[in-house]
Amino acid sequence: MLIHLAMFVEMDVAKNSAGNGLAADGAGKSTCFLAATNMVSHTGSIVLDGADVTDVPAHRLPRAGLRRTFQQNAFFGGMTVLENMAAALLENRPSGLAGSVFLPWIEARRRRAIEEEARQHLLRYRVPETMHHKLPGELSYGTQRMLSIALATAPGARIVLLDEPAAGLGGPDMTALRDLLVRMRDEGLAIVLIEHHMDLVMGVADEVVVIELGEVIATGKPAEIQSNPRVLEAYLGKAA
Repeated sequence: MLIHLAMFVEMDVAKNSAGNGLAADGAGKSTCFLAATNMVSHTGSIVLDGADVTDVPAHRLPRAGLRRTFQQNAFFGGMTVLENMAAALLENRPSGLAGSVFLPWIEARRRRAIEEEARQHLLRYRVPETMHHKLPGELSYGTQRMLSIALATAPGARIVLLDEPAAGLGGPDMTALRDLLVRMRDEGLAIVLIEHHMDLVMGVADEVVVIELGEVIATGKPAEIQSNPRVLEAYLGKAA
């Protein structure tokens, strides 16, 4: 992957700026994700592993391998956790109508295999089996965040955009998230992460992009960003 693990970081100075409904603090991070997934009109082009996907509709990008999560968890509320995961797997492997109607036993076997794959995937993403037959709304907030990442990283994912996955997390949940991101990185999944938690960013990022009020003010390795005078001025309110 051209992107191994990159970060978009919004600094505190943006908190008082006027929101535009897409990125409430005005930094432009979530707007960037909306543009990258063709959910808003934009200039420029989007290239995925050498293929131009600028004109690919947003709903078709997941099949091309570009997935994302949102700041607010989004699930099928009336389906169990396992059913949500199975639906994500079936999205990339739809069955034909004829096979479903005329070969129902084959379809049933296929769905059992999908269900087992869903179970194993959830376990890998730290969603315990005791939670699989509950509704998403019955999960703790930390487990809901893990579920959202599990859904986005269903097989076929090549680049995953994570929008503030650590929001509202702390303690063991934050540790679990950090460990999961490190594992995803080490397994070669390309990740672009919007995040406020600087310890998390600096602990897992290969490259950091700092955005202040819609402008990129710095890019580089975590150590370079930590010593960048403009970043320090924006983040701390004074030059280093």
